[in-house]
Formats: sequence, structure tokens, C-alpha cells
Amino acid sequence: MRWQPDPSFYPSPRMAEKAPPETLAYVAMVDPDQQQPDGIAVVDLDPKSSSYSQIVGTVAMPHVGDELHHFGWNACSSCLCPNMPHPHVERRYLVVPGLRSSRIHILDTKPDPRHPKIVKVIEPEEIADRTGYTRPHTVHCGPEGIYVTALGNAEGKAPGGMFVMDHETFEPLGQWEVDRGSQRLAYDAWWHLGYDTLVTSEWGTPDTFEKGLDPEVLLGSRYGRRIHFWDLLKRKHVQEIDFGEEYQLIFELRPAHDPTKAYGFVNCVISLKDLSSSIWTWYRDGDRWAVRKVITIPAEPANPDDLPPILKGFSAVPPFVTDIDLSMDDRFLYVACWGTGDLQQYDVSDPFNPKLTGKVRLGGVVSRATHPKAGNGHLTGAPQMVEISRDGRRVYFTNSLYGVIDGQLYDRGFDGWMAKVNVEPGGGMSLDEDFFIEWPKGHRPHQVRLEGGDCSSDSYCYP
Repeated sequence: MRWQPDPSFYPSPRMAEKAPPETLAYVAMVDPDQQQPDGIAVVDLDPKSSSYSQIVGTVAMPHVGDELHHFGWNACSSCLCPNMPHPHVERRYLVVPGLRSSRIHILDTKPDPRHPKIVKVIEPEEIADRTGYTRPHTVHCGPEGIYVTALGNAEGKAPGGMFVMDHETFEPLGQWEVDRGSQRLAYDAWWHLGYDTLVTSEWGTPDTFEKGLDPEVLLGSRYGRRIHFWDLLKRKHVQEIDFGEEYQLIFELRPAHDPTKAYGFVNCVISLKDLSSSIWTWYRDGDRWAVRKVITIPAEPANPDDLPPILKGFSAVPPFVTDIDLSMDDRFLYVACWGTGDLQQYDVSDPFNPKLTGKVRLGGVVSRATHPKAGNGHLTGAPQMVEISRDGRRVYFTNSLYGVIDGQLYDRGFDGWMAKVNVEPGGGMSLDEDFFIEWPKGHRPHQVRLEGGDCSSDSYCYP
């Protein structure tokens, strides 16, 4: 028998762009009221299918109250990297963490990708005992295992950090950090494999967000405002960059897919000075890392009567940029403005001089812009979790951030939905008027993963 790598593993981002188009998406579905189990929905993405833009399968978790969040694949294209090759592992299993429960579920997507099945559940006690962490947040498939960021230690306090799981047995192996230096808060993690560098960002400890965003913590600038750089091989902290007291909630990390490029993008959710959101480029500056703010998105003036209590005194709705995503060719950055309702597209061919090239609006605290296929006249929520097809021609997005926080910003009720835009090769995008899913009542959609990989789940070792 001749072994061959999984056909969804690609040595370079350019080869991934040429891959067949996705036909299925896996989407986290969360019950914010914790009355029924969360689940994973399977969505038909094939325009030629009779069930296009429909949920064609679901799998329910075995418990209530998980708050499923940023799940990922057990293995991906990084398994082809020459330093720690594992080319015969399959992209087969979804690793699905419960942010509130600290439980991790392993779902097998074969033999029937439309009906994945739970094959293993790792209980929070085992994770805490083996790793010293709780509240698993983000899952990334790496060259030698599965990396999971966690927002709390075993007691749910600081420091949060990262642990590693075996990508075949799914056993939690232990805490990743050897020397964490000044790092205390955690959120996202990504890397520059070509530069042996890992990057992490910050949110807060579980007690500061599990009951909703805490205005006292926010206005006191005690949420995350830093990114950290690590020696990936030595697992040691090497540098911290503090964005300053004005900037709060430093969230999603999107490094260039080309492994020869030493830069990436990160979003700051809110400025305490003017409620704006911002996008920053991190980059290599000599033998150190540096950041530069490259995009500022201002708050929009609003009638206080149209605003939730948390915003009435400001007479404005912040853009509240909660997710960003970078196309496989590193050309377009997509920015989700969960407060105002915009999904924005920027040409970042020059990562220090982005140019706005497209914009659509759905939902929004004040605008509540609708979709042609929506059953009601006003949409709640707004573009939040964003995922891009490998070829960059399609962008999918859902509208829920985190159960209790949804209600803080959208206090007039909240209905889940999923939508899509089509992208022109040279820039610009338009709403796909045939793709819209009104999410089943009782659940809200969050993270999206595409069959065969997508722009925020794979990393590459060849340019």
C-alpha cells in the first residue's frame, strides 16, 4: 500500500487557492439560555444542490451549557512542514471546545461528512489536571499537534495560556509555555512558521466576561491590550507590545499566509477615547517586532433612544470590530463591524496602507439592515464570525458573538442568521441574495469551518 498525504493538505497557499470549492460548512450553534445542548450544524454550500443554503445535518453535544466557540481541525496543511512532518494524519476530526464548560468534543466527519459523530469527550477535570488550564477558546492544527488557547488557569483565573493535544489520540499533553514572561491574559494564537515565532493576543479572565462585558473592567482598561511574541521552538516569551490604556480587547490574529512574510493583522475592538475600532499591522523591525495602526473605523452618531443601556450615554454606536480574516493570497482583509452592521473589505497588498474596496451592511444596532431572503424586515446582530473560501471568491459570516454579550448590545431581542458575499477578483463584493439561513430558534450561530480547510485554519511552510 502506498501512503499519500491527505488531499486537503497543500504545501503552499497558492496551491490551496487552486483547490476544489467547498461544498459544506460546519457551524457552531449555541443556546445562550443553556436550556438545550449546543451543537454543530452542517450547511450545504453547493449552489448546484437542491439544499443549497440549508442546514442538512446537526449533531448535538451530550451536555447543556458548553458555549461552543472557536473550534478547528485536528490536522491541516502544516503537517507537511519539513521540521516536524506528519503527512499521513487526516483532516478528519473537528476539535470543538466549550468555552463555558471547559469540555472538548471530538467529532468524526467521516464516512458521512453531512452527519459527523462524537467519538470522544474530554472532560474539564482531565484538561485542568493535565494542562493547568480551563476555558479552552481557540483550536489550531500545528505541525506536531493541536494547539488550544485557554482563557483561565485551573481555577479560572490568570494566567491563561496554551496547551497541546495529540492530533491522533486527542490526549491533552500539557501546558505549552516553558517561560511565559509577562503574559497573563490570553485569547487567540497564531504563528509565523518560517520565523519560528508564535503570537498571542488578550481578552480577559472568565470572571470578567462570563456575565457579560463588565463596564468597570472596560473603562478601567483592565481587559486585554497587548500582544505577545514567543520563540515557537523554545516555547519562551520574547517580547510584549502594549497598545496603551486607550485600546481594549485585542482579539483576532491573522498572519500572512506566505511563510516568507513576517507581518500580520490584529483588531482592537474599542477605543475608550472615541469608541472607534482599529486594525494594526505587526511586522518585523530589525531584530524586534513592532506594530502600527493602519485602519481606524469611527463610531457612528445615533439617537440614544435607539441604543442599548450600555451605549445610551455616548449617543453613538461603535463599530465593535470583533473579527477579521485574511484571504489566502494575503491581498484582502475582511473586517466585521458587529456594532454598525458592516462587513468591510480592504486591499492590504501594501500591509501598511490598506484601501477600502468593498462594503455590505446587514443588521447593526441601529440600522438593522435586512436581507432579501430574510423573513422579517429588520435583522438583529451583524457580521461577526467571518470565514473565506480558499480561492477567495466567497465569504461566509454569522451574527452571534457570545450569548450574554449579544443581549448587552442587542437588547431588543436576537435572532441568529448566516449569510454570504461573493467577491470580485480585483476587489469589491456583493451580497449573495440566494444564500441566507434564519437560524433555528433557541440556537445562535458562531464559528464557521469549511470542508477541506479555509483561510483561518491552515498554515503553510512553502511560499
